[in-house]
Amino acid sequence: MSAAAAAVPLSHTVTAAGGDADREQRMKWWHEARFGMFIHWGLYSTLGRHEWAMENEGIPLAEYEQLAKRFKPKPNAARDWARLAKQAGQKYMVMTTKHHEGFCHFDSKLTNYTAPKQGPGRDLVKEYVDAARAEGMRVGFYYSLMDWHHPDGARCATDEAARRRFVAYIHGQIRELLTNYGKIDILWYDVAWPLDAKGWESEKMNAMVFQLQPEIIVNNRNQLEGDFATPEQRISADKRAWESCMTMNDSWGYQKADDDWKTPKTIVRNLVTCARDTGNYLLNIGPEADGSIPDESVRILSWVGRWMDRNGVSIYQSETTQPRRSAFASFTRKGNTLYMHVYFWPGQTVALGGLTNRVKSAKLLATGQDVKFEQEKFRVRFTGLPEKAPDDPVTTIAIECDGEPRQDMDWVRKEHPRVTTL
Repeated sequence: MSAAAAAVPLSHTVTAAGGDADREQRMKWWHEARFGMFIHWGLYSTLGRHEWAMENEGIPLAEYEQLAKRFKPKPNAARDWARLAKQAGQKYMVMTTKHHEGFCHFDSKLTNYTAPKQGPGRDLVKEYVDAARAEGMRVGFYYSLMDWHHPDGARCATDEAARRRFVAYIHGQIRELLTNYGKIDILWYDVAWPLDAKGWESEKMNAMVFQLQPEIIVNNRNQLEGDFATPEQRISADKRAWESCMTMNDSWGYQKADDDWKTPKTIVRNLVTCARDTGNYLLNIGPEADGSIPDESVRILSWVGRWMDRNGVSIYQSETTQPRRSAFASFTRKGNTLYMHVYFWPGQTVALGGLTNRVKSAKLLATGQDVKFEQEKFRVRFTGLPEKAPDDPVTTIAIECDGEPRQDMDWVRKEHPRVTTL
């Protein structure tokens, strides 16, 4: 993964089976889910320095290949990943089947650089698929087009014979992945370097994908538009379907020295922001070499999961919302219900300016407790609240309105009286 990888030119040619109606049907579950787990796991996990260690440190290929013999994860580590994803309120998972290093977690007939033929001695993708399905998770495959291990992975840019060999290899592995593991819900391409869409034969690639998996959804990183955009390490709403992928600290893979962890509050706020603009949040874990999840990842996701148990209704199946402005809150919506997520609790009174609807009722979402309110022309005041925030790390007030909630701060700015009688 890299930020630059997301910034690829997009083709606007048809890249999916069928038209808009077909895409809407395929993506319905994904839009409703809002929250998923990304898993970056590979030979780099044995080093514990960075998922780009092979390239960033200039490690010779022969030296790096020895990691494949040392990589011996515990059996069925993915069961813990899937259980944690379910506990956190996530609805789908996306695992690195092959990262840039070229090592395959699946059983490929096209190379011996695979988990079944190296240290693990078994198919780790199958273990992941079985674990995800056992917990009711939708199953996604990450697959890196860039490959530092394949002899044609770089020279394909200047050697046509090498390009043909390499593209056949990549297409062949995608075919294996989408043939050998039953129904797959997401194909998540990454890093198209060093070829463009024509060089990758991406139209042909996607046609094969949809022939094998008619209900799958694909992202935009094979330099075609795909079904959804993929802003990385940032939240950037798009006019089309989009998913923000982020790390929990600063690294995708296991990085034992990386202690720059996001707080549960930051994770919840990011999730709310994505849901507010009808995007998804794909949050990463980087398991250790044996497959164990770092303790801090478990702690944070468990905390988020407890919040989702109380407040998930405000996230799943959320709709676009026009109320956006507050100094201490963000918003999601479902129908005529506005969810005000208060992340800086102001005390016994919480105010919302510019709401043009009539409020019918309000309650604390976590407890169902009714909240008193006073509605004036330019604001609604929710009163009688506890001095300290009643939910952690973010308190949600569910506000039932007489129609789809609307906020007009320009109206407040222009019409609010500026003169008083002293």
